[in-house]
Amino acid sequence: MASKDTYNNIGVTLAVSPAVLSATNTSAAIDLAGFEGATVVVTSGAIVGAGNFTPKLQESDASGSGFTDVAAKDLLGAFPAALAADTAYKVGYLGSKRYVRTVITLNSGTSVAASAVILKSHARSKPVA
Repeated sequence: MASKDTYNNIGVTLAVSPAVLSATNTSAAIDLAGFEGATVVVTSGAIVGAGNFTPKLQESDASGSGFTDVAAKDLLGAFPAALAADTAYKVGYLGSKRYVRTVITLNSGTSVAASAVILKSHARSKPVA
């Protein structure tokens, strides 16, 4: 039974609370200390006024500065060019930086209901609290 246990082997951090976004949203820095990997899950709901939003992941060695877009080679999967209504996306992070953050950029239109969660994985110390 232990081999199927993910509960004690992952950390979950809310990057973007479920909300209606009408402007670009940049999450706080998410600390990956103690974990070897991460997956970002972005969900979308209703889109109003032809809202066009693009998600991406950024990385840095410092929590407050130096963030740059994660290179495609350091991602498993890819983010869509624009969020579609009522959809969930997952993209894995293979990079080596300590901090990541999500950015959901407003390109045009009015709004989108969205959220983002970072699933921290491959914990160095288990069980994860």
